[in-house]
Amino acid sequence: MNVTLSNTVLSVSINPKGAELVSLKDDNGKEYMWEANPEYWGKHSPVLFPIVGVLKDNSYTHNDKKYNLSRHGFARDMMFEIKEQFEDSVIFLLTADDSTKEKYPFDFELEVQYTLEDNNLYIDYTVVNMGDGDMPFSLGAHPAFALPNDFNDYSLEFEKDEELITHPLENELLTDRKIIYSVPEGILPLEYSLFKKDALVCKEIDSTYITIAENDEPFLRVTFPDFPHLGIWTKPDFPFLCIEPWQGYADSPSANGNLFEKEGMLVLEEGSEITKTLTIEILK
Repeated sequence: MNVTLSNTVLSVSINPKGAELVSLKDDNGKEYMWEANPEYWGKHSPVLFPIVGVLKDNSYTHNDKKYNLSRHGFARDMMFEIKEQFEDSVIFLLTADDSTKEKYPFDFELEVQYTLEDNNLYIDYTVVNMGDGDMPFSLGAHPAFALPNDFNDYSLEFEKDEELITHPLENELLTDRKIIYSVPEGILPLEYSLFKKDALVCKEIDSTYITIAENDEPFLRVTFPDFPHLGIWTKPDFPFLCIEPWQGYADSPSANGNLFEKEGMLVLEEGSEITKTLTIEILK
């Protein structure tokens, strides 16, 4: 059963499977999340852990043993425990077990906390290294926002003037080639041609928030100061847009299969933890 939170401005619904945000509505009942129609894409907002993107050959080696780990990791497909729940907040917990260790041989805890405050939804991701020795991981968000009207009516407004340096994907691996998009005055008009070769993947970005506007009227903002990397994704004729703050990204074709040497990975020392926060703000 989904968990529902509400205040006087917003209501949200989260599925314990994957700790996935499935609904975000304002007090007028307007839905901001993608409906997960499987004819297009059957997810709303998966949590990406312990990798973001794909590994070369979907595998890696640790202590001379080969492990298989599919795209975006396993957290999005697992049932989380409800650790705490209140009217306007909930904490979901995923803990390493035998099934995760078949794919990722590290003892971890992953907490995902959702908190409503006025017109903001705060999402806190906390990773704890419960094992012996260092633990490599990546972490990412993948919220899909509904864009039900003409796609060309929408635009992205970046916090800063940007020169978006993107790296195209080939066979889901991240190439060294660069495609650069100038974003004068921080505004990127949306058109499906931007995504004809898959997501826009930025290894670096100056802005810490992106606003979605319809006919130049801002209505939703995603703030991600703790995430250094970014994906922006849809497909032609898909009526949604994903704004994906990441720590980490897909392998390159030259990846050596060592997670400790993988670009974008974090390494947590034994007994340590880290929290990264994402905020979704409804502007109207």
